[in-house]
Amino acid sequence: MTNTGLLAPGDRLLRLALRADAAVTGVNGLAYLALAGPIESLLGLDRGLGIPIGVFLIVYAVAVAAVGQLARIPAAAAGAVIAVNAAWAVASVVALLAGALGVTAAGAVWAVLQALVVGAFAALQYLGLRRASAHQ
Repeated sequence: MTNTGLLAPGDRLLRLALRADAAVTGVNGLAYLALAGPIESLLGLDRGLGIPIGVFLIVYAVAVAAVGQLARIPAAAAGAVIAVNAAWAVASVVALLAGALGVTAAGAVWAVLQALVVGAFAALQYLGLRRASAHQ
């Protein structure tokens, strides 16, 4: 890494992982916004949670997309995305195992699947960050 903490442009894996994360998160957020009621019912979420979840996901997607679009990605920004993704994945599984989510069987499957996807994004982003840092 350079003294500025900015990664050299051209690390395709990091950019691809950030952009894919933003796209998947954005689509997920739009689905929660557009279909809040049916999604809440299917997953067993408390009524009224779909909209706040959707808003959070859209805001997060925009932030991740912004990081992925920078000409020189700050290592700290990439690290923050990785940390949030890893925390989300772990917290999802822990909350599910602790029974804190109170979801349906479909909700439990969804929680595990989204934790795996978000965890995979975190892993790919971490690998991309390491590769970009090694090329400094």
